[in-house]
Amino acid sequence: MVIKVGGNMTRLTKDDWAMSLAVITAERATCRRRKVGAVILNDKGHVIATGYNGNASGLPHCLDYPCEAVSAPSGTNLDGCEALHAEQNALLQCHNVWTIDSIYVTCSPCFTCTKLLLNTSCQRIVFLEEYPHTTAKDLWISAGRSWEQLNNCLHV
Repeated sequence: MVIKVGGNMTRLTKDDWAMSLAVITAERATCRRRKVGAVILNDKGHVIATGYNGNASGLPHCLDYPCEAVSAPSGTNLDGCEALHAEQNALLQCHNVWTIDSIYVTCSPCFTCTKLLLNTSCQRIVFLEEYPHTTAKDLWISAGRSWEQLNNCLHV
């Protein structure tokens, strides 16, 4: 969504801006199954970390050497996939997980990433595409935190 600022000037909403960053970050992903980007913001709306999915640093990329899970449907054969998730990579960049206010991800977090995020101060998960399993959403909401899918988001 674009906010009219004055005259012909417009400005992206904070949600659209942050999600656009997540979409661009996803373009760095090295997983063949799916490209996912994550952007973590503090309570002032400042970016404190970004992440994308791919193999651990120093290992061959799935783009070059596909893992055994490359053809598996989304949400299946997770143990066969060698990639770290975008949320995991972003959390590894955080100097202090108690400064996290929200995370913007191109795909809602899996159950494991949701559990990791629950052990931070993150209060809000914002995403574009819903992950196939609902257990992560149920767990997050049961903790009284916000789970939001962006619709009509202007992203790159």
